[in-house]
Amino acid sequence: MMDPDHELFVTVADEGGLAAAGRRLHISPAMMSKRLARLEQRLGAKLVHRTTRRLSLTPAGERLHADLRAILAALDEAERRVSGASAMAAGPLRISAPTSFGRMHLAPYLQRFLDDHPAVDLSIDLSDDYSDLLDGRFDLALRISADLGPALAARRLATNRRILCAAPAYLDAHGTPRRIADLKAHRLLAARGQMPWRLVGPKGPVTVDGQSHVRTNSSELVRELSLAGGGIALRSLWDIAEALERGQVRQILPDHEGSFDVGLYAVHLPQANPPRALTAFIEFLVTLYCPAPPWERAVLP
Repeated sequence: MMDPDHELFVTVADEGGLAAAGRRLHISPAMMSKRLARLEQRLGAKLVHRTTRRLSLTPAGERLHADLRAILAALDEAERRVSGASAMAAGPLRISAPTSFGRMHLAPYLQRFLDDHPAVDLSIDLSDDYSDLLDGRFDLALRISADLGPALAARRLATNRRILCAAPAYLDAHGTPRRIADLKAHRLLAARGQMPWRLVGPKGPVTVDGQSHVRTNSSELVRELSLAGGGIALRSLWDIAEALERGQVRQILPDHEGSFDVGLYAVHLPQANPPRALTAFIEFLVTLYCPAPPWERAVLP
């Protein structure tokens, strides 16, 4: 059995604050603060920085939190080996996902996971900002990227297919490009940081550079502009498949797509014995998106 003050500290770190941790443990904020101070005094190290608005771990606190989470995972694995059966997925699970993707392709299915794993205390943040797993106290993040870096464990769930597309109204008014070079004469739409477009065609990689017809930091705004006939966009198939199926946009230059290096990944910090809640959620994601994600089925070859 782990020291109660260690468990208290892990809960504080997982919840990101004394008040939230106290509610989960049914302990008053005053007693939470007292016990945390007692642990810091006993260890001779400051574990958290406290302000009126937020709580963050010190480097010593981050090391202790990682070590204690590994111990808890090892204890869970030991119990599973002794019992001869998989322990039930339980406890807190913090997930980060991109805003539009999470709303469209994660949220509609979450109740299925919660029904199968009622003891999991699920928390999900949707944001298009880069989510640092340590700083944000996330157990797992969904990322759409070509480069995840070497420090994370990752499960590739799907290739992020991206196609060039435009609304019929735009193509009727401005014509349909027949070659990549024709794009120079058209209105291109992209959020800040999304250009140049790196495409793959029959002759290999192709780069399309230019300036967006409307400058914006919002990929969702680009999507709506393209649906309204504002120009040509390079859109992820998960984002545009329904509009494509309804005829609200048409694919152009179908022999060119975004680089296949970009994929949808489930990423987490490497752990020898990850918590059952984490592995259960990854298994759930695999059932959703593998071997072919739903947005690719019956839409494009």
